[in-house]
Amino acid sequence: MPDAARILLISPDIMVASRVAGLATACGAAVDTIRSLDVEPPASGYRAAILDLQGLPGDAGGLVSLARERLAAHGPAADVGPAIVAFGPHVATDRLAAARIAGADDVVSRGELLGAFATVLGRHLT
Repeated sequence: MPDAARILLISPDIMVASRVAGLATACGAAVDTIRSLDVEPPASGYRAAILDLQGLPGDAGGLVSLARERLAAHGPAADVGPAIVAFGPHVATDRLAAARIAGADDVVSRGELLGAFATVLGRHLT
C-alpha cells in the first residue's frame, strides 16, 4: 500500500471506525471518518472511501450512488472521486448485490474487510 494513502470511512459504527483506524495505521494509511453522507469530508485526496452498508440507513444502491456523487471532488484528482468499497454482513446478500449493481468499485463482507484489510484496500490504492 502506498505511503500516506488517504482513506475515508463512512460509518456511524464507532467499533468499525476504531478497527479500521488501527488497520489503516498498520498499513501506513491515514483514515478520516464521517458518520453519514450528510457530513462533508474533512479533506480531499482520498484514494478510497469505505461505505458501511449495515450502519447507514437507506437502500444500498442509493448509498453507493450518493457516495459517488458527494465524493466526486474529494478523490485523488479534481475530477476523479475515490474508489468506493462497500461492505456489510456476509448474510446481507441482497444489499451487497445492490451495491455491486449500483457501481461500487468493490463489495466485500465485513469479515473480509476487517480480516484482509491490506489486501482489500491494496486493490484500490496501488
